[in-house]
Amino acid sequence: MNQFNDQESGVFDDALLTTLGRQAIELPSWAFGNAGTRFKVYGTPGTPRTIQEKIADAAQVHRLTGLAPSVALHIPWDLVDDFGKLAAFADDQGVRLGTINSNTFQDDDYKFGSLTHVDPAIRRKAVDHHLRCIEVMDATGSRDLKIWLPDGTNYPGQGDLRGRQDRLAESLRTIYDRLGPDQRLVLEYKIFEPFFYTMDVPDWGTAFAHVTALGERALVCLDTGHHAPSTNIEFIVAQLLRLGKLGSFDFNSRFYADDDLIVGAADPFQLFRILAEVVRGGGLDDGSPVAFMLDQCHNIEDKIPGQIRSVLNVQEMTARALLIDTESLRAAQDAGDVLAANAVYMDAFYTDVRPALGDWRESRGLPRDPMAAYATSGYAELIAAERAGGVQAGWGA
Repeated sequence: MNQFNDQESGVFDDALLTTLGRQAIELPSWAFGNAGTRFKVYGTPGTPRTIQEKIADAAQVHRLTGLAPSVALHIPWDLVDDFGKLAAFADDQGVRLGTINSNTFQDDDYKFGSLTHVDPAIRRKAVDHHLRCIEVMDATGSRDLKIWLPDGTNYPGQGDLRGRQDRLAESLRTIYDRLGPDQRLVLEYKIFEPFFYTMDVPDWGTAFAHVTALGERALVCLDTGHHAPSTNIEFIVAQLLRLGKLGSFDFNSRFYADDDLIVGAADPFQLFRILAEVVRGGGLDDGSPVAFMLDQCHNIEDKIPGQIRSVLNVQEMTARALLIDTESLRAAQDAGDVLAANAVYMDAFYTDVRPALGDWRESRGLPRDPMAAYATSGYAELIAAERAGGVQAGWGA
């Protein structure tokens, strides 16, 4: 049964509205700083100079969309003397502090590995960094410690592949055992970069093996840009949900490699298919353990509108996924009617939900068109004037 009460007016039914009302998409603090390519990092007027200014910009996205109530931090980029005070600042802005992301990819000691390094002293340094991240979590009330491990090798024979996995397991165990009872470890995987022969956590199977060995509060983070071309990402989503090990998403989009572009930009249908499996697997149910976060670096586009566009894209494809006629789909699947089953998917994907989402926003006192509202708000001009001088935030800042 189609979940529109009135297909002409595009009004969602109560169940769909309830689900949409639960949707929350965490914003990454680093998306508001300067980014670029390997060749150039571009500055823009109004770029934040402090973590407080990053949080203020993230709060602006939430005020206009109602979809982004939390901000992820990156340590040490977002270090402050008093994280309790920073949490209070975020609360005053109408958002909260979320996932704490570790960083072992910008220190000379980690040239040949961090949690997998052959030198026990360097491994200990990397472990201690994660323990300090957990202390930040204690101060901010954050639930998740997210580990993206940049460790790997460039050449066959460069490192003992099995030994690196053994050292990784030992390091992760030390970190996991320090977590509080309400805290989680989410392990991200990436097929390549910065290393090109092998990464130590290159795929969902490796991540799954490690988190399963650790325990119930260790889960997998799926970055939508971290896969080989033509990988069926929605299958991975379905499998991790089935196994109870999908902890979080890092949503972004890519054309060739890990481009960190606005989510849905390259392949909106892929985003729809991923979210269809999220719905199917209970990832949007009340109390679901699955967290949604953007992971993007805006190279040439403005930061705040880029984040607004991304969260709106996720919401739009979520609404379309919720419109899949599950009764007709199951009937077609059971009957072996291939084209009818596919047509159910395509009917939902091609439904224009934008007018109904505009109604949804207006009913909650939000702008019908958040992009237009930001463009006319004067906020961009305000921060460009107020943030003249100082050092703009960016990679490593």
